Amino acid sequence: MAELAFELWPEHTIDELKDEMEEYISKKSCVIFLNWDGDIPNGFAQCSLRTDYVEGTETSPVGYLEGIFVREERRNEGIGTELLEACERWARNCGCTEFASDCELSNADGFSFHVRSGFSAVNRIICFTKQL
Repeated sequence: MAELAFELWPEHTIDELKDEMEEYISKKSCVIFLNWDGDIPNGFAQCSLRTDYVEGTETSPVGYLEGIFVREERRNEGIGTELLEACERWARNCGCTEFASDCELSNADGFSFHVRSGFSAVNRIICFTKQL
């Protein structure tokens, strides 16, 4: 799982991602779904229940797609859709009536996946930092 996550988030180490995933799945408000081909993982989806404000939503909690990744050689086979649908079912079973996500502005593939999956873009933001 951490190796797949590293392909999505290469700015982290595999050890950091392993630790993060272990902590993540220990929470009742978080879940990770995996798609396998035998013993080879094809992709994963990580989702949570967010109770803080989620841009463009009106209810709480909101199911939130924290990350989704499918190996490049297995894309366009419906794996991402299956993973997203598993997240949506989980969120519905947890009482959510809304589901949300985000992606980086530079992530054209992620943006296209979200639009094809029925998401609507509700806002775009620029983040700033400043040393004190």
